Amino acid sequence: MTEPPFDFTGCSLREPYALQVLGNEMEPEFPDQCIIVIRPEDRCGDGMYIFVEVEGVRWFRQYRRDAQGRETLVALNPLYPEIDLTGLEWRVLGVIVQRNIRRQIKHYRYEAGDPSH
Repeated sequence: MTEPPFDFTGCSLREPYALQVLGNEMEPEFPDQCIIVIRPEDRCGDGMYIFVEVEGVRWFRQYRRDAQGRETLVALNPLYPEIDLTGLEWRVLGVIVQRNIRRQIKHYRYEAGDPSH
């Protein structure tokens, strides 16, 4: 039996980790080949950039929650459709806290408060 790639039970798996963006779905903010740093979290709030698993598929998207409580995942590139989370099984794997494009680093800080999900 093989271990799942993200267990989130070990101490080291609670530490931030880096992934490389492959594709243009999150351009222009996160261009193809840039590096993102993800802080493992199981909750998120409106406007956060997150790493998420939806129905067994992992995505890097912006989480949006409107005034009526409708939750969606949005690609920043308008060529890609949003993912409506209504009725789907999903979980947050982490929150993006840093982007690195050819050594140009940008940090993402989110407002304190109760996360939506």
